[in-house]
Amino acid sequence: MSDLAPQAFHTVAADGTDLHGTLWLGTGAADRPVVTIHCATAVLSRYYSRFAAWLAGQGFDVLTYDYRGIGASRPASLRHFSADWLDWGWLDADAAMRFAETRFPGRVYYAVGHSIGGVAAVLAPASERLTRVVTVGSQFAYWRDYQRGGRLAMLLRWHLFMPLLTEAIGYFPGKRLGWLEDVPKGVVRNWSRMGPRFAASLARGRHGVSRVTAEAVERHFAAITAPLFALSCTDDPFATVAATNRFLALTPTAPKTHLRLDPAKVGVPEIGHFAFFHNRFQESLWPLVPAFLTTGGVAGDRFGSFLPVP
Repeated sequence: MSDLAPQAFHTVAADGTDLHGTLWLGTGAADRPVVTIHCATAVLSRYYSRFAAWLAGQGFDVLTYDYRGIGASRPASLRHFSADWLDWGWLDADAAMRFAETRFPGRVYYAVGHSIGGVAAVLAPASERLTRVVTVGSQFAYWRDYQRGGRLAMLLRWHLFMPLLTEAIGYFPGKRLGWLEDVPKGVVRNWSRMGPRFAASLARGRHGVSRVTAEAVERHFAAITAPLFALSCTDDPFATVAATNRFLALTPTAPKTHLRLDPAKVGVPEIGHFAFFHNRFQESLWPLVPAFLTTGGVAGDRFGSFLPVP
């Protein structure tokens, strides 16, 4: 890990929204590459602090940040606050990566995305300048792709109870329920109404501030050429093979690799949707990320299986 203390930073999205994050300065060469980490829905950026500090120790400058409506970027009240997944990617992820370009000009830029953070990373217009991307459990919550066996319970929880409570209160009070963080209404609407086509689903019933069209989003996805390494886990009920492939299909021209991790091969009882970023995987799974970012090399078959990408 880097011995340098993390630094708070502030940036402003294109629509004027204030965003806050944390920067870890890496060790090694002065022209070291820069990694921006994009969070899962309802997860604070500080959740990734140990992983970010470890990456800094591997020779990267690393940024984490909170999307609008979450953590340090949350307004005084979430009621009537306009924010959705399109805003998180097109505006917030873009602002974070543009801050990285301004703070560290002329570097090589990478992204790591967790869950919806993988979508946000490639949705940002600045992603067209990324060199490589690693995603962990990335998908966009189309319910038919959920893991069989638990699909009905997940449908009732995330696509019925969550939006009904959100409509009644004006935002989703996840923190009070012990379901991670509070979430803006527009994000809940995206999640609960998501169909098989990401851009088209976001364009229906907009509840955010971005004015980009579904057609423009599709054109942007088609322009991304950065190689992408997708990590998913066999015990993740969200990022099934079908869900991961649906996410990977967003960027048709980008070279893609999918490693399906198996907890039994890693030597642990479970990994699920969140545990990859726990520091117990510092010696096993974490090195997969810098290995791909720096060289494009993919490894890890001893921890799972490489699957074909349709």
